[in-house]
Amino acid sequence: MITIGLTTFSEHPALIDHAKRKVRLSEYSAHFPVVELDTPFYAIPKTTVIQHWQQQVPDNFQFILKANRVMTMHDQGTDNPVGGEERLSEFKAYKRAVAPLVAAGQLKTILFQFPPYFARKVETIEYLRRIRTLMAGYPISVEFRNPSWYGAGISNDVADYFRELGLDLVIADEPHTTNMGVPFEPVVTSKQLCMLRLHGRNIKGWTDTTGDWRRKRTLYRYSTEELIQLKAVILKLQKQTDEVCVIFNNNAGRDAADNALTLKQLLGISFTGLSPLQMDLF
Repeated sequence: MITIGLTTFSEHPALIDHAKRKVRLSEYSAHFPVVELDTPFYAIPKTTVIQHWQQQVPDNFQFILKANRVMTMHDQGTDNPVGGEERLSEFKAYKRAVAPLVAAGQLKTILFQFPPYFARKVETIEYLRRIRTLMAGYPISVEFRNPSWYGAGISNDVADYFRELGLDLVIADEPHTTNMGVPFEPVVTSKQLCMLRLHGRNIKGWTDTTGDWRRKRTLYRYSTEELIQLKAVILKLQKQTDEVCVIFNNNAGRDAADNALTLKQLLGISFTGLSPLQMDLF
């Protein structure tokens, strides 16, 4: 099975005929069966908020939720790192919050996107095992931003470790240099799910951390030729896992939705059980 989705649901005007307003979740779910939300990264949402999301989508719609920043050690790069007890408390609070999604089968995976300084070493390798223990029974996907997890003689060992732990190693398509970003390595580590996150290939925007860098880093539109190349990779991955989930994050210029719909067409797939298309767009 192949599924396609976008990061966030509200910032894709192509889905509502380019109306000048935010896209509603009920409108988004008329086009795609999954969405990735980063809300929990900044603050674990109340259960009532998650239940409100559920009320706006079909029963078979699924969510990819980012792990909270404390769970992914982002606090270690600040002046106020948390202690072990507080970190454990965040894991517990997170599991309580997502309980409605788990009960309804609507949690596709929890995305642990680690910061660039989360390098491969004994402590971080052990932390991945601790995550698997703390989140036993939950689907987990991991995305690295540090290149130390890749390379000759390393990638295979990391992939084997992920298979042992039952973790999905995210395949990231992003600009990378010798010291920044990670290479595109299409490897499957979970029999249940293989997730691709497509950030675009804007090298200049990705490496420039001055000014409004967050708006520049995903300013990229995949060409048809590039999507055809990705299609070939996806079809190979599909043979190795139950589901390949492709998430487009190249949305600084609002290109993600168009690219996703084009890839869907190239793959010749359709999604069932979507929300009905709404005609009142304005």
